[in-house]
Amino acid sequence: MKKNLMILSLLLMINIGAFAQKDEIKEAESLYDKGKSQEAAAILKKVEYLVINAPDEVKSDFFYLKGNVYKDLATKNIDAAANFTLASGAYQDVLLYENESRNYKYAFKANSALKEMKSKLVDGAYADFQAGKFKESADKSYEVYLFDKKDTLNLMNAASSSLTGKDYMASIKYYEELRRLNYSGKAVIFYATNKKTNKEEAFVSMSARESNIKEGLYDKPRNVSPPSKKAEILNALAYSYLERNDFTNADKYYTEGLQINPKCIDCYVNLAYIKIQLKKVLIDQMDLLGNTPKDLKEYEKLDAQKDEIVKSAIPYLKQALVIEPKNEDALKSLLGIYRSLDMTNEYNALKSGM
Repeated sequence: MKKNLMILSLLLMINIGAFAQKDEIKEAESLYDKGKSQEAAAILKKVEYLVINAPDEVKSDFFYLKGNVYKDLATKNIDAAANFTLASGAYQDVLLYENESRNYKYAFKANSALKEMKSKLVDGAYADFQAGKFKESADKSYEVYLFDKKDTLNLMNAASSSLTGKDYMASIKYYEELRRLNYSGKAVIFYATNKKTNKEEAFVSMSARESNIKEGLYDKPRNVSPPSKKAEILNALAYSYLERNDFTNADKYYTEGLQINPKCIDCYVNLAYIKIQLKKVLIDQMDLLGNTPKDLKEYEKLDAQKDEIVKSAIPYLKQALVIEPKNEDALKSLLGIYRSLDMTNEYNALKSGM
């Protein structure tokens, strides 16, 4: 008898909880309808942990409203990237629960909202970049990538925005991910000329271009395949590591970049710069040594290493000058190395040829 009473009490508690959740969802919906999305979000946060055990219909109501609330906050540019992420997760939960229950109440609307959000995030990322808000642009582009990982162009945009904004930690994160994905940017861009403006425009697909040509609005179609982005990614990674004084990784990626593009002037010049920076590291170690026989022996060893490191920069600079004989950075660096190593004949020959 006592066992039956306990079960009945538990069922009553579950039913009361379900009714309470419905009331709070209605209250949150009322606030959302009045444009008070932040207040609505606060109520939804309080009851979300209870929704896990709620009926599927209540789950659908809750997560669809949650998606709408956070989408509204993001649209109002209130912590846009984070709130778009929360909204996206909520709409995906709607699809999950409705697929399980086979009761499609909000599925179509949730799918439409997800597509709209992606479009708004892409537009917002572009607008932020144009306004010089590079971190905001990168955050939004990365959120779009997380939302649709097949669209890796958004990850590339996040990396480029971070690099432009000198956020090297973020650019390393994004470019490393692109490298792991073996991203090349391989694509086809579909162009046609607008008959009215006589300007060439790009289309999202071949079919979109063809329909406009058939309508007589465009002509002169042509396709363009952009060059691979692999060398660009490696060079951006190397530069980001270099700015973080991580000379090991910078050296690694500039060297890999040269394997793809042997005519990369920046790669040669920066590899030489890295060698010179490594020389400074050795000098700092030498300055810390004392006058003991052991320290003097270590000093001589490091001094010899220092000169060898500097000499190893010479081939990079010479190769840069083969490709671009008047490159000022390469010329100045090479002259400085010749001077530091007392290579007078080489110094005078290079100087006279300038």
